[in-house]
Amino acid sequence: MATTRWWKDEIVYQVYPRSFQDTNNDGIGDLQGVIRRLDYLKTLGITMIWLSPVYRSPMVDMGYDISDYQAIDPQFGTMADFDELLKETKKRGIKLIMDLVVNHTSDQHTWFKQALADPDSLYRNYYIFKKTTDGQVPNNWRSIFGGSTWTAVPNEPGTYYFHTFAPQQPDLNWENPQLRQAIYRMINWWLDKGIAGYRIDAITHLKKDLDWASLPPDGKDGLVSVIKKGQNRPGLNKFLDELKTATFKKYNAVTIGEAYGVPAVDLPQFIGPDGYFSMIFDFSYLNIDIANVDEWYRGKADWTIKDLKKTIFSAQKAIKQAGGWTANVLENHDQPRVLSKLIKNSAEQTPQAAKALAAMYYFLPGVPFIYQGQEIGMKNFQRSSIKQFNDVSSINNYQTALKAGLQPKQALKLLNDRSRDNARTPMQWDNTQFGGFSQTQPWLELGNDRQGINVAAEEQDSASVLNFYRRMGKLRQDKCYHSTFIDGQLRELMVPDEVIGYQRQSANQTITVLVNLTATVQTVSRPAGSVLLNSHTKLQLNQNQLILKPYQAVIFG
Repeated sequence: MATTRWWKDEIVYQVYPRSFQDTNNDGIGDLQGVIRRLDYLKTLGITMIWLSPVYRSPMVDMGYDISDYQAIDPQFGTMADFDELLKETKKRGIKLIMDLVVNHTSDQHTWFKQALADPDSLYRNYYIFKKTTDGQVPNNWRSIFGGSTWTAVPNEPGTYYFHTFAPQQPDLNWENPQLRQAIYRMINWWLDKGIAGYRIDAITHLKKDLDWASLPPDGKDGLVSVIKKGQNRPGLNKFLDELKTATFKKYNAVTIGEAYGVPAVDLPQFIGPDGYFSMIFDFSYLNIDIANVDEWYRGKADWTIKDLKKTIFSAQKAIKQAGGWTANVLENHDQPRVLSKLIKNSAEQTPQAAKALAAMYYFLPGVPFIYQGQEIGMKNFQRSSIKQFNDVSSINNYQTALKAGLQPKQALKLLNDRSRDNARTPMQWDNTQFGGFSQTQPWLELGNDRQGINVAAEEQDSASVLNFYRRMGKLRQDKCYHSTFIDGQLRELMVPDEVIGYQRQSANQTITVLVNLTATVQTVSRPAGSVLLNSHTKLQLNQNQLILKPYQAVIFG
């Protein structure tokens, strides 16, 4: 089947099922909860749902440690529930994509259990095992979740298995053709069921340097980050080419790669006209606030609105030069809430600021992704104890921070700012005790800055963040402007440093986006055209100038 870019005009909503809607009152969201809220999602103008993992899993990494790729975890429901979800989404004209996690499995997967049980089993070569004779692990690589990438195999002295992430997530051995074929069969099984494609997890980690050599340490623990020997390494292209040919290309499936660390020079291979994936996420500005994306215990980065603007437009330029497409994103299940992250002054983390950030990214070239709760302006939490955290990465970063010499209060502050649990607190449907998510205590404590930030309240307020997202969805799909938003060229505007301004241009149309990302008034030249969208209730003009109020976003066309 010929590959087309049918997915260019999609609007995607990421559902984190565990925290979306609980229907059986066990405190955990489920597939029936997603079905219950489909009509709500439709009001946002979304055309596709990205469903975070619902596969069978021991949940060490909240479903990204899969023990059975072709079974639904009982916490979420049954395969019949999934089939019903697929049917109900299609009934509403909404496509469904799954999360594909094939860098690693859970240590509870049958393959890994058999690999441990029998060193001569074919499954031993499905994973990466190494032997040493000096009582030391094979090298000094540090896992992304902290500590060594090697864990000792029980009852086999001197034998270790490899994991890029947690010890409970052993890496698959992509050097083994037999393993690769088993993965392709699984992928195609889901595509045959009727899903539209995949968001692909940690895909740039599949290839490791096969010398397995130690490197000079980059931390006090004597270890070096695994990404230096296990991310975007030479030879990755062969795996990704084969993966695409054996699976996605056959079905004309949409694929969105979580492709950290891809240099601009390699973008054509990843997302060009014949690239491995339909698009990759633009993470460039998502991590502008931290010194190290994987080891965020190392602290925050100093940045300005000018830096943010430069980062956004540089990334867009690289995507265009690659002839590719991007997935534009403010939040996801691995990121803190954008309102708390990009608006430094907590007093300014208002609905107006949430709307400004929304307009900033939503109309850039590419496909907009909305993460659950983003559309109502959910914020980060404040936790007072490490015991209140669930996320394995947060807990490991906390321990690593203490070992690096940080005081517990310092480490806890970093966690409150950056923990992945920030995005995983239950969805706030109303202002009841458990937010309308459940009638019982949820698996993770709700956020503690919730006043007025819920669907029920915002439904009644025409100026709410929720209704602004709905208006953005309608505008993007409006037949008068649709083609310019999808295929129009991007032109950065020369505006004050604190304002992000750009135009989308087609042969006979220009749409202008102006966003003031500060708490002070900003003045810009008044664009041509009429107002298509205004995040405030009023517009102030002064002859040929537009006066942008604090955190005001205006779109002209």
